[in-house]
Amino acid sequence: MANMAVSRIKREFKEVMRSEEIVQCSIKIELVNDSWTELRGEIAGPPDTPYEGGKFVLEIKVPETYPFNPPKVRFVTRIWHPNISSVTGAICLDILKDNWAAAMTLRTVLLSLQALLAAAEPDDPQDAVVAYQYKDKPQLFEMTARHWTNVYAGDIFHFCT
Repeated sequence: MANMAVSRIKREFKEVMRSEEIVQCSIKIELVNDSWTELRGEIAGPPDTPYEGGKFVLEIKVPETYPFNPPKVRFVTRIWHPNISSVTGAICLDILKDNWAAAMTLRTVLLSLQALLAAAEPDDPQDAVVAYQYKDKPQLFEMTARHWTNVYAGDIFHFCT
């Protein structure tokens, strides 16, 4: 991998590790197999959402062209959300595609994903079934999302370990 990309990732990794969000246990990042191109992220479900109390694991693959191209990110933890595939964990978020800017960082990505959990965009869905439920049956959506959080992401007590 290009030295520029690796040094940038190392700097951003340290930024996340020193961030206030780490102290508050709302985001986390770690290396996978001592590789600077394969990372594991975690975000806590935001308060006052059906995801509150959940810990969501993310797979982050950083391309050699980083920071000029966005990292490839997907949810490993299953989640019921209009902008995240309930099957593959693929994410529909503009900053991970066309609206990426080289000034963005891994911390920006983690915080943006956390914000997405609090503010879904059902008119630009990744999962049409979930988006339909979100718009047309909000109580059922809330109940389903909370259930999925409890079943698949209910390990919040180990978030800071």
